[in-house]
Amino acid sequence: MNQQAVERNDGGIPPIGDRYRVAGRRLFLHRSGEGGPAVVFLPGANSVGLDYLKIHEAVAAFTTSVLYDRGGTGWSDRIELPRTASEVAAELRSLLSTAGIDGPYILVAHSLGGAYARRFAQMFPGDVAGLVALESFSEDWDAYMPEDLYLDQTPDAVPGRFQTTLLRVLSRPFYRKMFSAWPAEIRTPLVAGHVDRDWMVIGAKERSNMTALREELKAGPAFPDVPLIAIAALGSDSGQRLSLSKKMLGQLNDSKARLYAAMAESVTNGEYRPLPTARHSTIQLDEPDAIIEAIRDVHTRAAAPPAE
Repeated sequence: MNQQAVERNDGGIPPIGDRYRVAGRRLFLHRSGEGGPAVVFLPGANSVGLDYLKIHEAVAAFTTSVLYDRGGTGWSDRIELPRTASEVAAELRSLLSTAGIDGPYILVAHSLGGAYARRFAQMFPGDVAGLVALESFSEDWDAYMPEDLYLDQTPDAVPGRFQTTLLRVLSRPFYRKMFSAWPAEIRTPLVAGHVDRDWMVIGAKERSNMTALREELKAGPAFPDVPLIAIAALGSDSGQRLSLSKKMLGQLNDSKARLYAAMAESVTNGEYRPLPTARHSTIQLDEPDAIIEAIRDVHTRAAAPPAE
């Protein structure tokens, strides 16, 4: 293989953490803390594990906490995208085993990461101790949303060079502010990654098969009966304000409230928590304390002995 091909398939050296070889590729993983159940963060599209660093550090004070990048994203090796939820779930299980992190796990899933968390739970129910769903993907999305917001209405085009060049200029100050509390040795490469065309294209590709993910989850078994907290971000980010009318934003929030309340009601020990000012894409930065509290609550419930 020539050097150009090596570089194209290599996510680069992460600023912290390690890369583990799984199924012939190197996957980034960073762990902190001790004890169990371990908490594992599943990023949304256009996100990477280190985006959740501050919450991860707080969680590591009371249990093992794990950040990682899926194959094809962040500091993991590049592969063809998009993938099935089954492929991603099996990859995560193999990675955790290779890294010596025992289950069962509490999954903290943001946006698209929710599809992979739900498939993980379908495939390996005994390995799941709980779920914290952060504006999480759901196979029932269309059943609660107005038609204009169905999954097949989500743009799936890969951004062109003009668009990504413009985004790089406009988004750099946003990301610098977003990660201002991160140590410089992590913040600098993290910002550089988010404004890199490669990462932008990866995010678009990874979320381009959401209708297929929906059908894959619908064909699987029910979600296991484990503690679950579903969180909705009811604030509007800039993209939503540009693309949706005030009326549509209101319908979106009403629909999300019903969707995530139903998700919570699908298990014995479930709870729905709205965050009125948090935004979808930055929920972990807008309301970190509320998310840490939710993770701690699910951890406490998961670790408690079963009622007789």
